[in-house]
Amino acid sequence: MNERSRLPRDGYLPIEDHGLIGDGRGCALVGRDGAVSFMCVPRFDAPPLFCSLLDRHCGGSFLIAPQGLRESRQYYVEDTAVLVTELHADTGVVEVTDAFLLEAGARLEEDAPAGRGELVRHAKVVHGSVDLTVAVRPYGGARSGSTAGGCRLACPRQSLELYLNASRPLSGPQCTVPLGEGEELWVGLRWNGQWDRAAPCPGPPAENCITGTVEAWRRWSASIVHDSPRADLVRRSAITLKLLEHVENGAIVAAPTSSLPECIGGDRNWDYRYAWIRDAAYTVFALRRIGLTSEAGGFLHWALTAARREGRLRVLYAVDGRPPPVEVIDEELEGYRRSSPVRWGNAAAEQVQHDVYGELLDCAFQWAATGRTLSDGLWHRLAGLAEQARTAWRAPDHGIWEVRTPGRPFTYSAAMCQVALDRAARLVTRLGLPGDATTWATEARHLTETIIHDAWDERMNSLTEHLGRGGGLDASLLALPLRRVLPADHPRMVATTRAIAERLGAGDGLLYRYLPQDSPDGLDEPEGAFLLCSFWMVDNLAGQGRVDEASELFEKLCSYASPLGLFAEQIDPGDLSFLGNFPQGLSHVGLVSSAVVLARAQHGVRPELSTHAWFQ
Repeated sequence: MNERSRLPRDGYLPIEDHGLIGDGRGCALVGRDGAVSFMCVPRFDAPPLFCSLLDRHCGGSFLIAPQGLRESRQYYVEDTAVLVTELHADTGVVEVTDAFLLEAGARLEEDAPAGRGELVRHAKVVHGSVDLTVAVRPYGGARSGSTAGGCRLACPRQSLELYLNASRPLSGPQCTVPLGEGEELWVGLRWNGQWDRAAPCPGPPAENCITGTVEAWRRWSASIVHDSPRADLVRRSAITLKLLEHVENGAIVAAPTSSLPECIGGDRNWDYRYAWIRDAAYTVFALRRIGLTSEAGGFLHWALTAARREGRLRVLYAVDGRPPPVEVIDEELEGYRRSSPVRWGNAAAEQVQHDVYGELLDCAFQWAATGRTLSDGLWHRLAGLAEQARTAWRAPDHGIWEVRTPGRPFTYSAAMCQVALDRAARLVTRLGLPGDATTWATEARHLTETIIHDAWDERMNSLTEHLGRGGGLDASLLALPLRRVLPADHPRMVATTRAIAERLGAGDGLLYRYLPQDSPDGLDEPEGAFLLCSFWMVDNLAGQGRVDEASELFEKLCSYASPLGLFAEQIDPGDLSFLGNFPQGLSHVGLVSSAVVLARAQHGVRPELSTHAWFQ
């Protein structure tokens, strides 16, 4: 792993100096300083319990760290979401192990609750002695009261009641505990259900729970196919993507955080703690390619149930399948490194984005092509989406990048409508389902030709962001071969790849997704390089037979991983620091997919062997 480390800036740890833990319902970021700096429970999209990552003064955190901290490092227990932070102080060294506990015998491949609703933090002094600070400070404050073996915290802002207990007496939610070499402290924070007065304080029972949690993660990760370049990062990416799934219903959030800026001091700060149809579809596509197939069915049923509830398909949803809250600005928080505003909710939920039709039809296609069945009711709803795609592509929309300007007929959106029509036609043909396969297939071919001609700009020698004249370059065009709209070696795709590399290149293998001055998005400010686009470039190079170049770029991108093997949404090309919400699901999707493409290309195998027959 990349072991780079930076000092705090403006009082904030770098984004990349955090690890993610969770239980399939909620999650938390744990910093290299021993602080839980962002945590949302009992759901990913619940009001944050701790968010010092967005305001070091009043955001709140859960700190366990020795006084006199000098340096630290983090690592995951292998093949799990259990995190260890090793903290070096002036007088000793302490290891803090963090885990969201899972139920005994939990099976993460099943759509069933797995988490116990409890964070356990285990501190052990491995050298010397330390004075250990334990401080639980929820955002917005809390009223505390004593209970048997611990204390109760009432958190009005989150409408939560917490229970804090420990293996040693704590004088309150903020105290100091002296520990000598070999001594331990177990601290449990519970938010799910009532306090069990008969339950013992954390100690050996909690140790058994952590052991069971490790076993559950390893049982699930044992199914990961790992015959690929950088198998270590592929496995870590798979676990990270699993941490973004709401296991009870199949929803998958884009990222576990809100308002981490795409430009320090800028306004590009968004709440990503919701389930985007697009991001979730990409996620199940990537997981399927490395042997994890169960997630696709859960997501497909969740998305179509959500669409049926309102009678239309939204761009994104809360994890319960309902519309997310209205986007609001939190005036109390200064933002990461004073990058305000901090937002909760996401106004993109009201946007029109036509790619959602193709995302769902392609997910259903992948599901069926690997031997799963589509019920009559499920197919009826999917066929209805294909019919909507027949005409939707002609109308302007806000596109994959969710511009906050009037809509345009984006090329990517038209391409995904082509995917919807193409996959619907193939499902009818292969499975004998009811539907007008001939019309859908004909319109899909017509739409491909429309993209080839209407999105082409002779002056730029490239396809452009939207159909018709005046479009700028857009790295989302690199996704067209991945979705079989155009082959990577099509002359116009080769030219487009070259143009994107030359004009959207940010240096060191990084790409901007577009240039705001050429492709107005309603925000007159720069942003970082978008990692997913660079992984798409890897796939295109491999598809054009430039496998050595693709491998070299892939290795370069892997070098940008955090010491824990995690990726944010964007990277600052100037100093390679992370920008945007973290960890970002799409960045990990890109890594997984590129690793699979390269592994198969290096063995002379088609990238999509399992579904290739369905494209004959």
